[in-house]
Amino acid sequence: MRPSRKADARAPAYNGGNRRKERRMAGPKEVNTELIASLPDTGPVVMVNMLRLRDRAAYKRYSELAMPLIKARGGTVLWAGNGEAVAFGDPQGDRWDYVVLVGYPSRAAFLDMMRSPEYAAANLHREQAVERHVILATTETYSKMAQAH
Repeated sequence: MRPSRKADARAPAYNGGNRRKERRMAGPKEVNTELIASLPDTGPVVMVNMLRLRDRAAYKRYSELAMPLIKARGGTVLWAGNGEAVAFGDPQGDRWDYVVLVGYPSRAAFLDMMRSPEYAAANLHREQAVERHVILATTETYSKMAQAH
């Protein structure tokens, strides 16, 4: 059962202590570091980011701050695109506005970035920008991406 909007409005804000906007980001605020660190770290990983946005300008600010942090750890954005419609699933519950595939040389590189003070500063903008954000940790089993470009 999903919580009502009324209950969400009373929940604490996830906006870095900024009380101007009391909207909270749905889902966990912290990365599941113990889970990610417990997975095998034998090579490159792709983090599949699925976002439901409420403020694209704030997400742009977050991206501008996060990109140098990703690159400093050997990572790169592999693909990004706007979600258009849910082809299979709940048209509202499974709706994503933006999807980004970010490659890292290792899980350790991803975790190093997520734990950095620079990321904590950038993350304030992400929390303002997103209504919901899911990051799925993946490893490649097959790809034609390199051939397609």
